[in-house]
This record gives sequence, C-alpha cells and structure tokens, in this order.
Amino acid sequence: MNDHYRDTRKIDPTRGDRLGDGTPNDKDRIEIGPTLMAFREWEAAGLTLPNLERMREYRWKRLTQHIVDRGYAGLLMFDPLNIRYATDSTNMQLWNTHNPFRAVLLCADGYMVIWDYKNAPFLSKFNPLVREQRSGADLFYFDRGDKIDVAADVFANEVRVLLAEHAGGNKRLAVDKIMLHGLRALEAQGFEIMEGEEVTEKSRAVKGPDEILAMRCASLACENAVAEMERFARAQVPLGKTSEDDIWAVLHAENIKRGGEWIETRLLASGQRTNPWFQECGPRVVQNNEIVAFDTDLVGSYGICVDISRTWWIGDEKPTNSMVYAMQHAHEHIMQNMEMLKPGVTINELVAGCHQLDDAFWGQKYGCLMHGVGLCDEWPLVAYHDKHVDGAFDYALEPGMVLCVEALVGEDGGSFSIKLEDQVLITEDGFENLTKYPFDPVLMGQA
Repeated sequence: MNDHYRDTRKIDPTRGDRLGDGTPNDKDRIEIGPTLMAFREWEAAGLTLPNLERMREYRWKRLTQHIVDRGYAGLLMFDPLNIRYATDSTNMQLWNTHNPFRAVLLCADGYMVIWDYKNAPFLSKFNPLVREQRSGADLFYFDRGDKIDVAADVFANEVRVLLAEHAGGNKRLAVDKIMLHGLRALEAQGFEIMEGEEVTEKSRAVKGPDEILAMRCASLACENAVAEMERFARAQVPLGKTSEDDIWAVLHAENIKRGGEWIETRLLASGQRTNPWFQECGPRVVQNNEIVAFDTDLVGSYGICVDISRTWWIGDEKPTNSMVYAMQHAHEHIMQNMEMLKPGVTINELVAGCHQLDDAFWGQKYGCLMHGVGLCDEWPLVAYHDKHVDGAFDYALEPGMVLCVEALVGEDGGSFSIKLEDQVLITEDGFENLTKYPFDPVLMGQA
C-alpha cells in the first residue's frame, strides 16, 4: 500500500480536507485543537461535534451586541480568556496571564484588531473575524523597563485612531484588565474607561448551541482522563509507593493527549490532607484505605473548562460510618441544590432556598454554592447566605448558562473532607447535568 504525502499531512487520513468540527484536517494547522484520540472517543460516544466557525461568529456577535447595548465605542481586552473568547486564538496562555503582551480591540461596528507577540502575528490568521494583526500591547516592566510610558502612549494612540474610524468619536471605552501605564495613556487620549469585565462576563455567561456541543465534548474528554487517573490510583496506591503528585500527573497527561490545554489548580489531596480543603497535591505517599479527593479545574478540549470534583475511597477495607454519612450528605447537597435550577430563578432565590448543611459541616463549607463556568470559572457566583452580598448578583438564570454545583463536607478539625461538584446546563425548561462520572459506590454506602 502506498503512503501519500497528502495523507501524512492530515490529522485524520480517513477524512477529507475538513474535520467534523469544520476545522482544517491539517497537521500543520495553526490553531490548537482536539487530537485523533478525542475525535474517536466522541464518535464512539455518539456526540455531535461543534462547528467552530459558527461558535466564533456567535461569540463575536454576542460581544459586539453587548458593546452596542451599553453605548460603548469598543471593548479592549487583555485577559487571555477574554481574548480566546473573542478570537478563539491562543498564544502562551499561562505566560500571558502574568506577562500581558496580547490585546484585542473590538469596536462597536464589529471591527476587531489583535495585538500579539511581534514574532507571531500569524496565530490568529485562521479567523477572518480578526481583521488586523499588530504588536505593541506589551506594557509590563520586565519587557519595557523604564520606557513603558512611551510604549503605552504609542499603543493608546493606535486605539484612538481605530475608534475614531470605527466608533464615530465615541470616547466610552470598556477595558477588562490593563497595566497601570496603559490605563493612564488611554485616559490621556480622552477616553472614559468603563468596566470591561462586566461586559465580558455577561457575554460569556450564556453559551450558544455550538459552545454547548463543545462543552459536551470537553466533558467526555475530561471524564475519560479522570477514569484513567482513577484506574491508576486504584492499581498503584495499595503498593505503597504512589504520591499525590503521581496521581495528579495522570490527569494532566490524559488531558493533553486529548488536546486539552492546562489545569488551573493542584487540588488533589489524600487522607488527613483533605481537611482543611485547599491543600494542593504534593509528595505525600497515599496510603491504602484512605480518601483521595480532587477538583479538576481543567481547561480541556476547545479551551472549555470542565470543573468537577469527586472523592474516592481507595483500599480493601470499608470506610468509616462518618465518611459514608458525609459522602451521602454532600451528594444530597448538590442534588437538591441542582433541582432548583431553571430559567427565571434568581440568584437570591438560590441562596435562600438551598439545601442546609449540618451544623457540624458549616464552618468548613465551600466558598460558594455554585458558580458559572465556560472557558474558566465565570460569572455568576452563588454564595451561601452568610457570604451573600445584597445587590451583587441580582440576576435570573437564562437558558444556555452553565453552573458548577459545589459541596465540601468536613468537620472543623476533622480527619477528612468530601469534595463533590457537577457541571450543569440551564435548559429552556430546567437543567441538564452534563457530568456523568459516577460517585464512589463504597463511600456512598452502596457496596
């Protein structure tokens, strides 16, 4: 059988020039994306793939409409996740979070310009919605030294010229996150700086049809990666040589194998290190007959965040009655709270009507009842009543929102905690739990 060059350049030689999500079937393509492993898993599961061109257009239109609705000249974005939302392009995402060298200006007429690393203007060329590629938004001290102000003035002048052309002299400019010199330079150009995060968070909160399809794919990919992590942990922990880091590394590897991107935290702990929660994983060797709990916080396929939590009992003995009760209580907490979810219900109503944790678990409860999720943890946040701030979240749920429903159950000074979390889509008439990963039957008292 002959090998053809045209086939070796394809991600999937069994397909034509386009993959099922509408992207080029080209191993040399610029945009990152799912691997052949992910595509095959999704096909086996009968999932419908998103059309990425439609998804990008939905996001661009939604952002533009939010700008117009507020009477802004445009929206200037520096946050890498907002840039991903607007353009679907990436460039050294984690490095960019603390060295902000990228920016995107979306004008009120829909004209979109990206400032990228000077050697990489090609990284967004695949998306025709990005009309120009420039450089020069790097306004941080390491890069510019004592001449940041000069670079900031040049950048701000470019923004002024663009908005003069595309926003008719409107000086109300929304900005999400910007370095100090950049802010001063924009104000010196006469701009009234508006709250850009409010624009981006509200835009991102309601997912379009293709975003929901992408999230279903990302969820399956994440859960398959979690399954590999669980298989590894159950096989290796009883041997007495496996650390928390060893277990967590499996999730990272399996995420990358499927075209995922990174994991935001290191929230996996074992045994007594699960209480108090938020101790990140380390070199501790996990012992047989212990709890292992984790929170994925995983940015996976298509840049979609899958934020789920599970707690496992690993060993040949039975967990204590107190562990089983805590697990059942945590499960009841998220399931009852999930039942409140539907379009039109307000965040205040969620706060007031939530399932009540036992007094013994109140002091160690999680930081919120629920939170939005999309490209990462997003607006809105649903707090417990003792942390709820009147007026901060006076909004109702809408179809297309996705919320993570949380539970953390452990006693002050206790020897363990239970962490559970599911990711839930708000539908036209209620909700759909996107998380299919099973709860440990032993901890649930079912085995």
